Amino acid sequence: MTSGGPAADNRRRVLVAMSGGVDSSVAAALLAERGHEVVGVTMKLWGGESDSGCCSVSDVDDARRAAQALGIDHHVFNFADDFQRHVVDPYVEDHRAGRTPNPCVACNRHIKFDKLFRRADALGFDLVATGHHARLVADGSAVDAPVRVARAADGAKDQSYVLHMLSQGQLRRLVLPIGGLTKAEVRARAADLGLVTAAKPDSQDVCFIHSGTGRQVFLGSRIPLAPARLVDTAGREVGRVASVELVTIGQRRGLDLGGDAERRYVVDIDRAAGVVTVGRQHELLVSHQPLDDVAWSHEPEPGPLWFQCSAHGQPRAGRLEAGDAPAQATIVWDEPQPRVAPGQSVAFYGTGHRSDLVVGGALAAAGHRLTAL
Repeated sequence: MTSGGPAADNRRRVLVAMSGGVDSSVAAALLAERGHEVVGVTMKLWGGESDSGCCSVSDVDDARRAAQALGIDHHVFNFADDFQRHVVDPYVEDHRAGRTPNPCVACNRHIKFDKLFRRADALGFDLVATGHHARLVADGSAVDAPVRVARAADGAKDQSYVLHMLSQGQLRRLVLPIGGLTKAEVRARAADLGLVTAAKPDSQDVCFIHSGTGRQVFLGSRIPLAPARLVDTAGREVGRVASVELVTIGQRRGLDLGGDAERRYVVDIDRAAGVVTVGRQHELLVSHQPLDDVAWSHEPEPGPLWFQCSAHGQPRAGRLEAGDAPAQATIVWDEPQPRVAPGQSVAFYGTGHRSDLVVGGALAAAGHRLTAL
C-alpha cells in the first residue's frame, strides 16, 4: 500500500473534502492526475460569524474556483445542524463542566469521517479523500494487515494526532494524497497549477470563534461565566480570574497573580468551588494520567507505547493500565510528565520501528480509581 491510500493504483470514484485551502486543493489535483473520477465537496458547517478559515463564504468560493481550475465537479453539503449538535454544543458543555475540548477532533470524528462517509456511500463513491498531512500504511506484510495512520513527511505539519479515532473500516476507504509531501512542495504544486489557494495562509484557530472577540464572548453568550479565586498549592489566595470556564490545566498566560514575577501554572481546577490552584512547573508533573473513551484502530496493544497529548506536542513514553470500565485506562509514564487537561485528546503511537504509526487514542480524564491489568 502506498502512503496515499488504497486508491493509488486503480481508477475509482473519489469524493474529496475541499475546505478551500491549499492542501485539499492539491489533494484533489493529485487524484485527478492519477485518472480517478474526482468530485470535490465543501461542507457548510457553521452559519455564524467566523474569520478563522474553513467555514466562511470565501472558503467555499476558493474551493469552487480550485475545482473549476482542475476541471472537476464541486458541490456544497450543508452539515450545519450536525456540526452544531456534535461539535459546537459539546464544546460549550465541556467548558461548562470544566473540560478542555478539541473541536477539530470532534469534527473529524462526527462530520468528516462519519457524516461525509455516509453521504459518499449514498452517492455511490468508492473512497473519500482529505488534505490532511498524514500517511496511510500497512502495518505488516500480510494481505489483511491493518491499515494505520502514519506521521506525515513534513513533521512540522503532521496531523496524524487528529486522526487517531479512525477505524479500520474508515481507513480502508480513505485516501490522504499529500501526506508524502512537504508543505513547501504542496504550495509549489498549487502554484504550478495556477490554483487560487497556492499562497493562502493556513487556518489556525477554532473555525466557529471570531478572533476579534474570542472564546469569552462566544461562551459568555451561551453559558454563564463565573469568577474564581487563584490559590497556590498551600491554599493561599494569590489572585483572581474572571471566568473559571476559560481556564485550563497547564495554563500560564492570562493569570492575574498580582505582579508575582515567578512563573506559575494552573495545576488544578475546582469549578464547583470557584478555585483555581497554581503552582511551579514541577508541580504539574504526575506519574499517571487517567483516560476515558479509549479506542483502538485495530486491536489493543498491551506493551509500551508513545503518547501524544496535543496537536504539536512531543510524544512521551509510557504504558497503559486498565481502568474500572472497558473504555477507561491510565497511562503510567516512564518519567513524570505534565498532567493533561481533562477533555484533551491523547493519541497512541507504536514503539520501535512503528513509532510513526497511530494505534489508538482516548480523552484525558480528571481521574478515576485504578485496577491492575
